[in-house]
Amino acid sequence: MDKLTEVLNLAKSKGYFWPSYEIYGGVSGFYTIGPMGSLVLKNIEDLWKSYFVRPNGFLEIDSPDIMPARVLKASGHVDNFKDPMAECAKCGSKYRADHLLSDSGIQVSESTSINQMNELLNQNKVKCPNCGATTWTVKQFLNMFETNIGPYADNKGYLRPETAQGIFVEFKTLLDINRGKVPMGIAQIGRGYRNEISPRQSMIRLREFHMMELELFMDPEDEKAPALDRDMKLPLLHEKVMEKGEPELISPYGAYKNGILKSAWLAYFLEKSFKFVMALGVPESKQRFIEKLVGERAHYSAQTFDHEVFFDEMGWTEVAGFAYRTDYDLKSHAKETGQELVVIEKKTISTRKTIKLNEKEVKNTHKKDWESIISSVPESREDGIYCAGIKLSSNEYKIIEEVEKEEVRKFVPYVVEPSFGLDRLLLATIYYAYGKKDGRNILSLPDVILGKVVAVLPLVSKKDMIEKAFEIKAMLEKSGYFVIFDEKGYIGKRYARLDEAGIPKAITVDGQTLEDGTVTIRDRDTWNQKRIRPSDLLV
Repeated sequence: MDKLTEVLNLAKSKGYFWPSYEIYGGVSGFYTIGPMGSLVLKNIEDLWKSYFVRPNGFLEIDSPDIMPARVLKASGHVDNFKDPMAECAKCGSKYRADHLLSDSGIQVSESTSINQMNELLNQNKVKCPNCGATTWTVKQFLNMFETNIGPYADNKGYLRPETAQGIFVEFKTLLDINRGKVPMGIAQIGRGYRNEISPRQSMIRLREFHMMELELFMDPEDEKAPALDRDMKLPLLHEKVMEKGEPELISPYGAYKNGILKSAWLAYFLEKSFKFVMALGVPESKQRFIEKLVGERAHYSAQTFDHEVFFDEMGWTEVAGFAYRTDYDLKSHAKETGQELVVIEKKTISTRKTIKLNEKEVKNTHKKDWESIISSVPESREDGIYCAGIKLSSNEYKIIEEVEKEEVRKFVPYVVEPSFGLDRLLLATIYYAYGKKDGRNILSLPDVILGKVVAVLPLVSKKDMIEKAFEIKAMLEKSGYFVIFDEKGYIGKRYARLDEAGIPKAITVDGQTLEDGTVTIRDRDTWNQKRIRPSDLLV
């Protein structure tokens, strides 16, 4: 049994994820996230925010899952969001044409045309997996779920294929909320839906999935991106080294300065993504960024890099994509709606200063000369303000600066988009956490994922030990821990179950606990144990 199969079996038995609708025979492309998976998913989300959202003061929204057809027509998805579908002439079975070719050892790029795939399938007599026939018809298949909004058939809608469009259509309101300032980052975490022709590879190609996306709106003439790392090395398989097949190790700063990356924000997000995926437990050597060439990129992108993770069984697999969308989306929605989706930037060219006297203060201070002071024109000298030859104190006047001339510039901001597949990250995290020790399964998940999860176990099922264990459980939960309580079976078997589930610490209540209040705490990875007071965990 290969490692991925073992991981998938473990994920189901320990409540991480499993194929949905199994009692009905299952429906491919749908997975249920279990109790442990839900916990890890939320912690991955929070970790992602700590890398991409909070440090930059970006905003977060939650837009609807259903979109009017008009929105996705304007965005180009209705015309372009399609996959090549091959239909067997004999049995009518339908498959992704490029997947059929790949499974037969015929590699094609994403830019390969429908006609070319049709020829390749038929000329090479690729067999239908269902009936063995070798005659195919290939056509484009729109992989969005269609629905009706309300009772009228002509009011068509789609389940969103990405969360991004929910951000673009709210740009005007969000810019007002952000007081007209760019760069402006808008994040959204939610579900995406793609009516895949032939889902496969477990959590990799789903019909309903979790996404974490961010749209960074910027001035194309002045990006104002954060400083780029000059020391760390990113493995970039970019266009210039694609033929060699080996990534170039280059810093984010160098990649941008050398023109490999078209945007400083794009370089910044690749840097953050590399560190983020490392924090999930994926080694540097098992990560790379690969550039999408012309014909492979999405219709809205001027440059795209995929962040890939290596699986022994599947090879390099995308977990995130980074698209330089320029102004495509905002211009498309502006054209469709007639709304002006722009940033208005006002630049002061010149100002005029006016000196205004505080007449009340002047009268109180200059009881004899106040009339001549007020009637004269204030004069600004190097050492202060004078009126009628008399120097005034600072509380007798104020200087008002007014804009005399300003320049108004309107521009459609450019967009850089990091987009992460949360389900794929969950799979990658568990895959690289999985290992064995003395023939036993261990899920060594990083502390950033399950650091606040602990098990509390009474050594034996006695009333006084159980009561004390519940007391400790309540204390830990009050302090923000997620606590698993387990009293069934021998203690060694319970430890093994917890190790396999990835629980980092186990607290055992025993006879000594009842005497002095101390407990045994056991580490999942080392199996080392020591006695502590439960309150020590709260330090």
